[in-house]
Amino acid sequence: MSDVDPSLDGPPWEEDVPERDENTDDMFGAPPAAPEPVATPGAESAPTPAPAPAKAEPFADEPADDGAYKVLARKYRPRTFEDLIGQEAMVRTLTNAFATGRIAHAFMLTGVRGVGKTTTARLLARALNNETDVIDKPSLSLTAHGRHDASIMAGQHMDVMEMDAASHTGVNDIRDILESVRYAPVEARYKVYVLDEVHMLSTQAFNALLKTLEEPPPHAKFIFATTEIRKVPVTILSRCQRFDLRRVEPEVLVGHLGRIADREGMKIEQEALALISRAAEGSVRDGLSLLDQALVQAESGATVQTATVRDMLGLADRTQTIALFESVMAGRTAEALENFRTLYGYGADPVQVTNDLLEHCHAASVAKMLGPNATRLPNDQAQKLTALGAAISAGTLSRTWQMLLKALDEVRRAPNPADAVEMAIVRLAYAADLPGPEEALKAIQSGGTLPGGGGAGGPRGGGGGGGASAMLAARPMAQPALPDPQTFEAVVALIGEKREITLQMDVERYVRPVSFKPGAIVYEPAQGSPVDLARRLASRLKEWTGRTWLIAANGQGGGETLIEVEKKARSARRAAVEADPFVVSIMQAFPGAEIKDIKTLAPAVEMPAIPEDDEVGEED
Repeated sequence: MSDVDPSLDGPPWEEDVPERDENTDDMFGAPPAAPEPVATPGAESAPTPAPAPAKAEPFADEPADDGAYKVLARKYRPRTFEDLIGQEAMVRTLTNAFATGRIAHAFMLTGVRGVGKTTTARLLARALNNETDVIDKPSLSLTAHGRHDASIMAGQHMDVMEMDAASHTGVNDIRDILESVRYAPVEARYKVYVLDEVHMLSTQAFNALLKTLEEPPPHAKFIFATTEIRKVPVTILSRCQRFDLRRVEPEVLVGHLGRIADREGMKIEQEALALISRAAEGSVRDGLSLLDQALVQAESGATVQTATVRDMLGLADRTQTIALFESVMAGRTAEALENFRTLYGYGADPVQVTNDLLEHCHAASVAKMLGPNATRLPNDQAQKLTALGAAISAGTLSRTWQMLLKALDEVRRAPNPADAVEMAIVRLAYAADLPGPEEALKAIQSGGTLPGGGGAGGPRGGGGGGGASAMLAARPMAQPALPDPQTFEAVVALIGEKREITLQMDVERYVRPVSFKPGAIVYEPAQGSPVDLARRLASRLKEWTGRTWLIAANGQGGGETLIEVEKKARSARRAAVEADPFVVSIMQAFPGAEIKDIKTLAPAVEMPAIPEDDEVGEED
């Protein structure tokens, strides 16, 4: 039986075909080509215009300019490893690894927010698939745009998969990755899987990754980023090369922000940049966001002032908070409360003021152990806090830190935070002079009296009771406090009146005064000064005047010691005596004579007149 229709005269491939259109040039109906121009003798042919060069495709974080404003954190996102700031150790390690071909199959990037984890992951994906006219292997040299750079940065490359683990936490999401990892890359050199916030994956998802991470195919690379490294299972960490991205140092961040402000054509004070850097806490993204906000605070062309940035951040003047801390530690309650109310009136946030006091306490403690350079503060502020730390015991600073931590929690929970700060100031000033447990026990055992709190403004304790308090109360009252000496010379005179001969000699011989005010002395110790001189002097002055004295032995550029002043005065007196004409004549009259000593005679006492003899006789 035939399948051919008998009505047809021939086979199906011999069907009638419509004739070709005479107006077309080919069988598909294209119009005929235009006739080539005939060259005319003597006429110059016009050159064919060259096609316009194709515009380079922008990266994902640098879209075509459509008039929309782009925040600084996106506009200045690093495009090469050289643009990363504060991560030199990581860049050096990766550079050596890529140069020697020892590239790990999985990377774990960890660090606080805004230090460049996601940016580094994208740069690594570009470096692994770096391919240009002169580069055909993995390389960290990303200055020239490679074939895959634009699509990778745009998140559109089919061989680079970026997944947010915070929103894809289940094992099914990981199973999709494991299914695709078996296949070779389509375009690039490696298939790269970037998982951000990887600590959010479930336990089952982590377990599903283990085998592939241990023995991955040679064409697959994994890059993980997380802010909570402790939540990542150790079995995952052991299969990755880990990089801890550090907080950016304040001075490095200040320089970076300053360069960006210059590129934006804006002016901002250096101290304002320092405030932004401190508020950013080492996060570049936070710093750029704050800089973005600060640059719009000033009029066009004007300089952004430090006070403006301080108001924007709700910060108090650091100098004023240091003065507040000094008043609190000296036990001057009324002065401390006035200082805080002044700050609060200027708009300072009570929580931020408490945070500043915590920072000052920490800086004073660090400076006490390591010196002023360890505080990373401007020189004048570092010197003030160093002086405070030198005058306060480590135990008192530690106790103050604990009280401020408790006060910070109270300020945050209080219905009126300002009231909570004032109550904390009262407690701190009251406790400034309280002895430690060891000192109190020694005072009780030796039969002495416990030192009172200078800031309390009244007697300690409340109702009656027995025990140690009653025993101490029964003892004689301490001597009334003396008025504060108003000059350094008055301090030395007071030491002499109290017959502290050794202390007086040490002060006169080794103290080079830098600054003096009642309650605080800063001096530069002369060579050979006793280590405990500042402590002994502060202890005696507190005992005699009834208040805490801050004695700091770390000043620079001090004056002359009292011994040196006396020697100069003695030399001046001797020179004046030797130049006296009467003395010169005596020395010439007696050759070889020497002036051994010069003494100032007491003023002559006028004696009563002696009566004449005849007057005496008349009386007889």
